Amino acid sequence: MNLRLPPEIASALQAEADRTGRSQQEIVREAIGRHLHLTEDETQTSDRERARAARTVQPARVAYRKVTPRLRLPKGTTSLELLDRDDRF
Repeated sequence: MNLRLPPEIASALQAEADRTGRSQQEIVREAIGRHLHLTEDETQTSDRERARAARTVQPARVAYRKVTPRLRLPKGTTSLELLDRDDRF
């Protein structure tokens, strides 16, 4: 199958391929599959999944690590009191 695209669509497809690191064929196959309702719609995937697919974020090296607090509030002080100060701008 050959696909002839108008120049503006071809350049937009090339730009999207460069931005995401995916091939133009992969992008076109995905778009056709969504249009024919053969694959899931992109809006059903999470932002995190789209970012991973676009290779803009890397998955965590360690799934979970226990975090120990480094700072403590003085006794009798709550975080709400710190946020509700008059000297804040």
